[in-house]
Amino acid sequence: MKTGLTFDTVALNDQENALVIIDQTRLPNEEVILKLKTQKEIHDAIYLLQVRGAPAIGVAAAYGIYLAAKEIRTDDFDTFLKEFRVAKEYLNASRPTAVNLSWALRRMENVVLSNADRTVEEIVGLLKEEAVEIQEEDIRICRAIGEHSLSLIKKGDGLLTHCNAGQLATSRYGTATSVMYLGQEKGYDLHVYADETRPLLQGARLTAYELNKAGIDVTLICDNMASTVMKQGKIQAVFVGCDRVAMNGDAANKIGTSGVAILAKHYGIPFYVCAPSSTIDEKLSDGSQIPIEQRDGEEITTMWYQRKMTADGVKTYNPAFDVTDHELISAIITENGIARAPYTESLHKMLSGTKGH
Repeated sequence: MKTGLTFDTVALNDQENALVIIDQTRLPNEEVILKLKTQKEIHDAIYLLQVRGAPAIGVAAAYGIYLAAKEIRTDDFDTFLKEFRVAKEYLNASRPTAVNLSWALRRMENVVLSNADRTVEEIVGLLKEEAVEIQEEDIRICRAIGEHSLSLIKKGDGLLTHCNAGQLATSRYGTATSVMYLGQEKGYDLHVYADETRPLLQGARLTAYELNKAGIDVTLICDNMASTVMKQGKIQAVFVGCDRVAMNGDAANKIGTSGVAILAKHYGIPFYVCAPSSTIDEKLSDGSQIPIEQRDGEEITTMWYQRKMTADGVKTYNPAFDVTDHELISAIITENGIARAPYTESLHKMLSGTKGH
């Protein structure tokens, strides 16, 4: 499949004990590859959005905790487990909303706990195998989401997406963009509109960048233009990614997503959430329980400007995510199929690997 990207979003360099990423804060003007060798570097890269997107964060965390395990100098299992858990909690604190982060770290911890009878050296080897499998699963999952999504559109459709749920947010294909890559492969002649996604501009810097590089017809719009393009009939479906889904179908995604869903509902346009099953949080009954990360107000006032664009003393409010109510979501697309309301039933089927409807 053509994606246009000549690099992997996340990779392991085991020989150099490094997590290798593309610095997404430097895109689209610079393609800078970073080799992260310390836990602080990996933690900061996740927090600072140098690596971002729920699936990619999960892969980065898996490789990161494996690298941390390689550095633990002991042959005693209990000592190893204690130090492993310190590293796990440190990485887990980098982003509170993306459930894939804690999911991947728990999965890696389970490798340790289920092999207490092995030597530390053997456990470290098993951790590497698990991290590689997490990444390979991500690729398979994104491809499956794209195939299910393709059944919901027709040739020549106009699609809107918000933020970046593309290859840059995953290991390959993306979640919300997988339908676009597969559609290109199958000659669907899709027209994609990408919201710029204030305040960090992931749509402008990342989605428009990667789709354009792949030769997909993409048009960048400001966030407040979504209503206009919908009203003009340019949009037949909205596809977005997500960072966490509650069991009633409420879904947390990049700030601004819920507004797009409200507009889509008004104009009668289907609104689809693309969600690997790992983003479905069985512990949460509804979206009010999803923790929302609050970020520095300088991302609004200063980050993209030569000079600060607000007067001194003006307060800011900068939540990184919002929660889209399940009633606004036409379907949630996972690797196991297409879940529709009532989500309390269909998502349970998804988690058990049963095909949706």
